[in-house]
Amino acid sequence: MRVLIVEDDETVAAGLVEGFASASFTADHAAAAEPAESALALTAYDLAVVDIGLPGVDGLELIRRLRRRGIGVPILVLTARDGMADRVQGLDLGADDYMVKPFQLPELLARARALIRRSRSATSSDLTLGPLTLDLSTHTATLAEAPLSLTGREWDILEQLMLAVPKVVSKQKLVESLSRWDNELTPNAVEIYVSRLRVKLDECGVAIRTVRGIGYRIDELTTA
Repeated sequence: MRVLIVEDDETVAAGLVEGFASASFTADHAAAAEPAESALALTAYDLAVVDIGLPGVDGLELIRRLRRRGIGVPILVLTARDGMADRVQGLDLGADDYMVKPFQLPELLARARALIRRSRSATSSDLTLGPLTLDLSTHTATLAEAPLSLTGREWDILEQLMLAVPKVVSKQKLVESLSRWDNELTPNAVEIYVSRLRVKLDECGVAIRTVRGIGYRIDELTTA
Protein backbone atom coordinates (compact mmCIF):
# COMPACT_ATOMS: atom_id res chain seq x y z
CA MET A 1 0.00 0.00 0.00
CA ARG A 2 1.24 3.47 -0.87
CA VAL A 3 0.53 6.52 1.27
CA LEU A 4 1.30 10.22 0.78
CA ILE A 5 2.22 12.17 3.93
CA VAL A 6 1.37 15.87 3.56
CA GLU A 7 3.16 17.50 6.48
CA ASP A 8 5.40 20.59 6.67
CA ASP A 9 7.16 19.65 9.92
CA GLU A 10 10.13 17.60 8.73
CA THR A 11 10.58 15.81 12.06
CA VAL A 12 6.93 14.74 12.23
CA ALA A 13 7.00 13.78 8.55
CA ALA A 14 10.11 11.64 8.98
CA GLY A 15 8.51 9.86 11.93
CA LEU A 16 5.35 9.19 9.93
CA VAL A 17 7.26 7.86 6.95
CA GLU A 18 9.24 5.57 9.24
CA GLY A 19 6.12 4.48 11.12
CA PHE A 20 4.21 3.59 7.97
CA ALA A 21 7.26 1.82 6.57
CA SER A 22 7.44 -0.29 9.74
CA ALA A 23 3.92 -1.50 8.90
CA SER A 24 4.94 -2.37 5.32
CA PHE A 25 3.44 0.72 3.70
CA THR A 26 5.31 2.61 1.00
CA ALA A 27 5.32 6.27 2.04
CA ASP A 28 6.11 9.47 0.13
CA HIS A 29 6.29 12.94 1.66
CA ALA A 30 5.12 16.34 0.41
CA ALA A 31 5.73 19.42 2.56
CA ALA A 32 3.09 21.64 0.96
CA ALA A 33 -0.33 21.42 -0.67
CA GLU A 34 0.68 22.20 -4.26
CA PRO A 35 3.13 19.31 -4.74
CA ALA A 36 0.75 17.04 -2.85
CA GLU A 37 -2.11 17.91 -5.20
CA SER A 38 0.07 17.22 -8.23
CA ALA A 39 1.27 13.89 -6.80
CA LEU A 40 -2.25 12.74 -5.95
CA ALA A 41 -3.48 13.67 -9.43
CA LEU A 42 -0.74 11.62 -11.09
CA THR A 43 -0.37 8.62 -8.79
CA ALA A 44 -2.93 6.09 -7.51
CA TYR A 45 -2.22 6.40 -3.78
CA ASP A 46 -4.12 4.20 -1.35
CA LEU A 47 -4.25 6.89 1.34
CA ALA A 48 -3.32 10.53 2.01
CA VAL A 49 -2.47 11.73 5.52
CA VAL A 50 -2.95 15.51 5.53
CA ASP A 51 -1.99 18.17 8.07
CA ILE A 52 -4.22 21.26 8.11
CA GLY A 53 -1.58 23.83 9.07
CA LEU A 54 0.41 23.78 5.83
CA PRO A 55 2.32 26.80 4.51
CA GLY A 56 0.46 28.76 1.83
CA VAL A 57 -2.55 26.68 0.81
CA ASP A 58 -3.75 24.89 3.96
CA GLY A 59 -4.86 21.28 4.28
CA LEU A 60 -8.57 22.11 4.20
CA GLU A 61 -8.24 23.87 0.87
CA LEU A 62 -6.17 20.95 -0.42
CA ILE A 63 -8.99 18.55 0.48
CA ARG A 64 -11.50 20.85 -1.22
CA ARG A 65 -9.42 20.93 -4.41
CA LEU A 66 -8.89 17.17 -4.47
CA ARG A 67 -12.59 16.40 -4.13
CA ARG A 68 -13.53 19.01 -6.73
CA ARG A 69 -11.15 17.30 -9.15
CA GLY A 70 -12.81 13.97 -8.46
CA ILE A 71 -9.77 12.50 -6.70
CA GLY A 72 -11.31 9.96 -4.37
CA VAL A 73 -8.25 8.84 -2.40
CA PRO A 74 -9.09 8.19 1.28
CA ILE A 75 -7.94 11.17 3.35
CA LEU A 76 -6.99 11.06 7.02
CA VAL A 77 -6.53 14.50 8.57
CA LEU A 78 -3.74 14.53 11.17
CA THR A 79 -3.43 17.91 12.84
CA ALA A 80 -2.84 19.80 16.07
CA ARG A 81 -6.13 21.65 15.59
CA ASP A 82 -8.68 20.03 17.89
CA GLY A 83 -11.56 22.49 17.57
CA MET A 84 -14.99 21.14 16.65
CA ALA A 85 -15.30 23.63 13.77
CA ASP A 86 -12.11 22.33 12.13
CA ARG A 87 -13.23 18.71 12.54
CA VAL A 88 -16.64 19.41 11.02
CA GLN A 89 -15.21 21.45 8.16
CA GLY A 90 -12.57 18.84 7.34
CA LEU A 91 -15.11 16.04 7.23
CA ASP A 92 -17.64 18.12 5.30
CA LEU A 93 -15.01 18.97 2.68
CA GLY A 94 -14.37 15.29 2.05
CA ALA A 95 -11.91 13.97 4.63
CA ASP A 96 -12.66 10.41 5.71
CA ASP A 97 -11.21 10.55 9.23
CA TYR A 98 -9.69 13.08 11.62
CA MET A 99 -7.00 12.57 14.27
CA VAL A 100 -5.48 15.13 16.61
CA LYS A 101 -1.78 15.36 17.48
CA PRO A 102 -0.20 14.01 19.60
CA PHE A 103 -1.24 10.57 18.43
CA GLN A 104 -0.36 6.93 19.01
CA LEU A 105 1.16 5.23 15.98
CA PRO A 106 -0.72 1.91 16.40
CA GLU A 107 -4.06 3.76 16.33
CA LEU A 108 -3.01 5.80 13.30
CA LEU A 109 -1.99 2.66 11.41
CA ALA A 110 -5.21 0.89 12.40
CA ARG A 111 -7.29 3.81 11.15
CA ALA A 112 -5.26 3.92 7.94
CA ARG A 113 -5.90 0.24 7.28
CA ALA A 114 -9.60 0.69 8.08
CA LEU A 115 -9.93 3.57 5.61
CA ILE A 116 -8.25 1.59 2.87
CA ARG A 117 -10.46 -1.43 3.54
CA ARG A 118 -13.55 0.76 3.50
CA SER A 119 -12.53 2.29 0.18
CA ARG A 120 -12.37 -1.22 -1.29
CA SER A 121 -15.63 -2.33 0.39
CA ALA A 122 -13.77 -4.78 2.65
CA THR A 123 -15.42 -5.08 6.06
CA SER A 124 -12.77 -7.06 7.92
CA SER A 125 -9.01 -7.19 8.34
CA ASP A 126 -9.21 -10.86 7.31
CA LEU A 127 -9.45 -11.22 3.54
CA THR A 128 -10.43 -14.73 2.46
CA LEU A 129 -10.73 -16.31 -0.96
CA GLY A 130 -11.21 -20.06 -0.91
CA PRO A 131 -8.21 -21.57 0.93
CA LEU A 132 -6.29 -18.27 0.95
CA THR A 133 -6.50 -15.83 3.88
CA LEU A 134 -4.65 -12.56 4.46
CA ASP A 135 -4.74 -10.95 7.90
CA LEU A 136 -4.03 -7.27 7.25
CA SER A 137 -3.65 -6.43 10.93
CA THR A 138 -0.90 -8.99 11.60
CA HIS A 139 0.50 -9.02 8.06
CA THR A 140 0.28 -12.81 7.84
CA ALA A 141 -1.04 -15.15 5.16
CA THR A 142 -2.24 -18.74 5.19
CA LEU A 143 -2.98 -21.09 2.32
CA ALA A 144 -4.96 -24.25 2.98
CA GLU A 145 -4.50 -23.47 6.72
CA ALA A 146 -0.70 -23.51 6.37
CA PRO A 147 1.50 -20.41 6.73
CA LEU A 148 2.28 -18.82 3.37
CA SER A 149 5.73 -17.24 3.12
CA LEU A 150 5.72 -14.02 1.08
CA THR A 151 8.30 -11.36 0.33
CA GLY A 152 7.33 -7.75 0.91
CA ARG A 153 6.58 -7.15 -2.77
CA GLU A 154 4.62 -10.38 -3.08
CA TRP A 155 2.51 -9.42 -0.07
CA ASP A 156 1.82 -5.96 -1.52
CA ILE A 157 0.60 -7.37 -4.82
CA LEU A 158 -1.49 -10.10 -3.20
CA GLU A 159 -3.02 -7.56 -0.81
CA GLN A 160 -4.04 -5.32 -3.71
CA LEU A 161 -5.57 -8.24 -5.61
CA MET A 162 -7.45 -9.56 -2.57
CA LEU A 163 -8.84 -6.13 -1.69
CA ALA A 164 -10.12 -5.78 -5.25
CA VAL A 165 -11.91 -9.16 -5.54
CA PRO A 166 -13.68 -9.74 -7.92
CA LYS A 167 -12.38 -6.73 -9.87
CA VAL A 168 -9.28 -6.41 -12.02
CA VAL A 169 -6.29 -4.43 -10.72
CA SER A 170 -4.44 -2.62 -13.46
CA LYS A 171 -0.74 -3.23 -13.89
CA GLN A 172 -0.19 0.52 -13.62
CA LYS A 173 -1.95 0.58 -10.24
CA LEU A 174 0.37 -2.15 -9.00
CA VAL A 175 3.40 -0.28 -10.30
CA GLU A 176 2.34 2.93 -8.57
CA SER A 177 1.36 1.22 -5.32
CA LEU A 178 4.73 -0.53 -5.01
CA SER A 179 6.91 2.38 -6.10
CA ARG A 180 8.48 5.27 -4.24
CA TRP A 181 9.58 8.59 -5.66
CA ASP A 182 13.19 7.50 -5.25
CA ASN A 183 12.62 3.89 -6.30
CA GLU A 184 10.25 3.45 -9.23
CA LEU A 185 9.17 -0.09 -10.05
CA THR A 186 8.83 -1.26 -13.67
CA PRO A 187 5.94 -3.21 -15.25
CA ASN A 188 8.40 -6.04 -15.96
CA ALA A 189 9.21 -6.27 -12.25
CA VAL A 190 5.49 -6.58 -11.45
CA GLU A 191 5.25 -9.45 -13.95
CA ILE A 192 8.11 -11.23 -12.20
CA TYR A 193 6.49 -10.88 -8.77
CA VAL A 194 3.14 -12.07 -10.13
CA SER A 195 4.86 -15.08 -11.68
CA ARG A 196 6.45 -15.96 -8.33
CA LEU A 197 3.08 -15.63 -6.60
CA ARG A 198 1.50 -17.98 -9.11
CA VAL A 199 4.06 -20.63 -8.25
CA LYS A 200 3.26 -20.31 -4.55
CA LEU A 201 -0.48 -20.48 -5.16
CA ASP A 202 -0.30 -23.26 -7.73
CA GLU A 203 -2.64 -26.24 -7.20
CA CYS A 204 -4.17 -24.75 -4.06
CA GLY A 205 -7.50 -23.56 -5.46
CA VAL A 206 -6.55 -19.94 -6.15
CA ALA A 207 -5.25 -18.45 -9.39
CA ILE A 208 -4.04 -15.06 -10.57
CA ARG A 209 -5.53 -14.37 -14.00
CA THR A 210 -4.04 -12.04 -16.56
CA VAL A 211 -6.63 -9.78 -18.16
CA ARG A 212 -4.85 -8.88 -21.36
CA GLY A 213 -4.19 -5.20 -21.81
CA ILE A 214 -5.52 -4.31 -18.35
CA GLY A 215 -3.94 -6.15 -15.43
CA TYR A 216 -4.64 -9.00 -13.04
CA ARG A 217 -7.50 -10.57 -11.10
CA ILE A 218 -7.37 -13.23 -8.41
CA ASP A 219 -10.01 -15.96 -8.53
CA GLU A 220 -11.00 -19.03 -6.58
CA LEU A 221 -10.84 -22.10 -8.79
CA THR A 222 -14.03 -24.11 -8.96
CA THR A 223 -14.27 -27.78 -9.67
CA ALA A 224 -16.61 -29.07 -12.33
